[in-house]
Amino acid sequence: MSDLENIKQQLREFAKERDWDQFHSPKNLAMALSVEASELLEHFQWLTEEQSSNLSAEKRKKVAQEMSDVQVYLIRLADKLGVDLLQETEAKLKLNALKYPVDKVRGSAKKYNEY
Repeated sequence: MSDLENIKQQLREFAKERDWDQFHSPKNLAMALSVEASELLEHFQWLTEEQSSNLSAEKRKKVAQEMSDVQVYLIRLADKLGVDLLQETEAKLKLNALKYPVDKVRGSAKKYNEY
């Protein structure tokens, strides 16, 4: 069993033991994911680029916890919708390579339809 599958199973059990599966609809999980992503973003609000790259150990731990929350909800959402995250990520990387060819986008922040 892959690490991701193992975590997915642990999350299923965690929700089942607490009778939370009733609340874990795709809509609710997507909303919770958005909230957690916002909580992650809050740690970077008002920081300079340099400050955001040099977090204190305490701040880095809090950021890591928020990142974990984002991942937990994303894994639960994928599980509920039957999405294989690893497979879809690999497919998306291939698609991005086609949309953003190195010779056209190297060093540019433009979106694929702007170059």
